[in-house]
Amino acid sequence: MTPTSLPDDWPADPRSILAFNRTGCFDWDLESGLLHLDAAALDVFDMRADEYDGRPESLASRVSAVESHRLDALVSHALKDGSQTYGVYFRVRLRAGGLRWTHTQGYILRDGTSRPRRIVGVVRDATQELGDSTARHQRADEEEDRRRRTSIVQGTTAALAHARTVRDVIDVLKDTHGLAHLGASNLVMALVEAGRIRLVAEGPEGSFVPGTKFTRVDERYPMSDAVRTLSPRFIETEAEFAASYPDLWPHIDKLGISSAAYLPLIAQAKPIGVLGLLYQDKTGFTEEERNVLVALSSGIAQSLQRAMFYEQEKDLAQGLQQAMLPRTIPGVPGADVAVRYRSAALGRDIGGDWYDVIPLPGGRVGAVIGDVQGHDTHAAAVMGQLRIVLRAYAAEGHTPATVMARASGFLHELDTERFATCLYAEADLSTGVVQLVRAGHIDPLVQRMDGSCRRVPVEGGLPLGLSAEFGRLEYPVTTFELDAGQTLLLFTDGLIEEPGADLDDGLRALGELACSGPRDLQQLADRLCGIVDERGGEDDAALLLLRRRLVDTPRSGGRLQQHVGPGDPEALAEARHMIRAAVRAWGARERADEIELVADEVITNALMHTDGAAIVTLRVISGGDRRLRVEVEDSSSALPRRREAGESGVSGRGLLLVDMLADVWGVESRGGGKCVWCEFVVPVRESRGQGGRSAPRAPRQDQGARTAPPPQQGQE
Repeated sequence: MTPTSLPDDWPADPRSILAFNRTGCFDWDLESGLLHLDAAALDVFDMRADEYDGRPESLASRVSAVESHRLDALVSHALKDGSQTYGVYFRVRLRAGGLRWTHTQGYILRDGTSRPRRIVGVVRDATQELGDSTARHQRADEEEDRRRRTSIVQGTTAALAHARTVRDVIDVLKDTHGLAHLGASNLVMALVEAGRIRLVAEGPEGSFVPGTKFTRVDERYPMSDAVRTLSPRFIETEAEFAASYPDLWPHIDKLGISSAAYLPLIAQAKPIGVLGLLYQDKTGFTEEERNVLVALSSGIAQSLQRAMFYEQEKDLAQGLQQAMLPRTIPGVPGADVAVRYRSAALGRDIGGDWYDVIPLPGGRVGAVIGDVQGHDTHAAAVMGQLRIVLRAYAAEGHTPATVMARASGFLHELDTERFATCLYAEADLSTGVVQLVRAGHIDPLVQRMDGSCRRVPVEGGLPLGLSAEFGRLEYPVTTFELDAGQTLLLFTDGLIEEPGADLDDGLRALGELACSGPRDLQQLADRLCGIVDERGGEDDAALLLLRRRLVDTPRSGGRLQQHVGPGDPEALAEARHMIRAAVRAWGARERADEIELVADEVITNALMHTDGAAIVTLRVISGGDRRLRVEVEDSSSALPRRREAGESGVSGRGLLLVDMLADVWGVESRGGGKCVWCEFVVPVRESRGQGGRSAPRAPRQDQGARTAPPPQQGQE
C-alpha cells in the first residue's frame, strides 16, 4: 500500500529509492505483525523467498540477537515518542558467514488518534557507503574491544581468586559480567575424570546437547580433541564446524552457532578440564583474540585446580568427621534424644564440633557437646580422640568433674596446640537429677512443658587442654532437676553466633525459636538447625536435645555421685543440692529433712577429720524394702567412734544423730580409706494420677537392725 501522507523530502513513491544499488522495500502491518519484504529486500538480507514466512522472527538467522535488540529498541522509541520517521545502520550475517553493513529507513503511519498502524520503508546495502568511515570506526572499535577484553580478563582473574570450589569457578564464568562479555553466547565446561570428560556446566538454559554429559577422550568431539592434543581448538565458521563434527553439528546449528573456541585447562602439564566458548555473531579469531583466550584459560586452570584440591581435602575431612561422630544414637530408656550437625556454609570448612550420648548404669545417661578449636582435618581428628576418651572415662564410672579433668589432661598430652570447649551432663532419668560440668562452653537451655525456655547458669572451668596447661583442673559441678517432659538443649556456638551479634542475644533468639517450635523432638531439632541453613555461617553447629519422658522412666537402680574437695564450700553446697533433689525425685519427701541432716553430718565429719576430699554417692536399693542409701567415702582408714557429748559440748552428737535418724548405718573399709553409709526405708512412689506425692513414711526398723562400729579413736 502507498502511504497517504509522506514527508516532503520523500519521493511520491518510496520505490523510486530503488535507484540505489541493492535496495528493497518493506511494509510492516503492526496489527497483524506481518512484515512484507520484496525480492530486493530479501536480497539485501541474503535470503531466498522460501526461507521467509512474513514474520520478523524469520530474520533471526541473518540479524544477530544483539543487532535485533538494538533495532527493536529504536523502533519502539520512535513509535512511543510520536516520531514519523527513523533510520539506522545495522549488520546482516550473510549465508557464507561474512557480515554486511545495511541501512533501513522507515515511515510510521498513524490513525486519527495518533496510534501507529503501519510502517513502510526501505532497506539497502550500505557497505560501500560506509567503507572509509567503517574502517575508521572499526579501528576504534577494535581498540575499544581490546581494552574491554583486557578489563574482562583482569576482572575474571580477580573473581577467580576468591573461588573455593568447582561450583564457585563455574559461577564466576557464567556470571553475566564475565566471559559472556567477550562475545560468547554459550558456554560449556567439563572435567577430565579417569579417561572421561564429564560436563559440569552449560549455558544458557536449554542449550544442552544430548549425549555430551559423558564423553571419552578418544571420541570425535571438539572437547575431546582439545584434551587429547593439549591444544586449543578454534572453529572459525559454520562450514568448518559441520565438516569437522558432523554428529555434533545438527545440535549446534539449532543454537545458531557460527564459531567456537575450545580451550584445554592444563595444570602441571596434565589436562584437568576443558572450556568451550560458542559464538553466534562471529567468524574467525584474530591472533590477539587467541592469545587472550589462551592466557585466560591458564588462569582458569589454576583456579580450577585449587578448587579441586580444596574439595578433595573437604571430602577427606568430612569423611573423617563423620567417622568420628557416632553413627547412631543408642536408645536411652526414659528419654528421647535428637542430634543434628550442620557444616559451615561460608567457606565450607570442616570443624571439630561433636556430640555424644553415653548410656550409663543405673538408669543414667551422659550427654556431651563440644567444639575443638580450628576448621580443618586436624580439628576433626582431635575431636574424634576427645569423644572416645570422654566416653571411656564416663563409662568407667568417674564423676562428671573427673571425666572433664581427665579429658583436659589427655588433650594437653597430645601433640597439638588445640584446645576445646565442652559441656558434659550426667542425668539420672529415674530422679531427673542432672549434674553439669562446663569447660569454657556455652550454658545450656531447658525447655519446659509449656515450650518456654530458661538458661541454666553453669559455673565453669577453663577449656579442655588449657586447664591442664595452667594446672586448674578443678571443675565445679552444677546440679538441677529435669522434670519429666522437660528438654535439655546442648549446642555449640555455631547455632547462635552471628557476625556482630552478642551471644546472649543469640541465646535469647534460640529460646524464642524453641518456644514457638513443634513439640515433636525431631521436628524441633530440624527447626532449630533451620536458622543455620537459612543464614549460613562461618562455623559448624552441633545440637543435642535430651527430653525426659513422662512415662517409662527407670524406677530402680538410681545412682548419683558428687566429689567434695576439702575447703570447698561451693562443692559442699552442690552436694547438698544433689541430695535434696534426689530425695524428692526418689519419693522420699517425708524423710527429706532426716536424710539431708544425716548426709550433711557424715560429709562434714569426713572433711573435718581427714586431709582429703569426700566422695558422696546416693543410690536406690530395691529388695524387700525400697531403701535410699547414702555413702560418704574418704581417704582415712580411721573408723569413727560414738561418744556422749557434755551439756556444753559442741561436738560428739554427729553419730548420735546418724544412729537416731538412719534406719541402718555402718562403716566399710575401702582400700586405703573407708566408707560410712546410711540407709533409709522409703516407700514406692505413687502414680502421677495421685499428684506424684509420696506415701506416708514406712515404720522404722528395730534398733537391732542398725550396724554400729566398735568404739575406736578417730572420727566422731
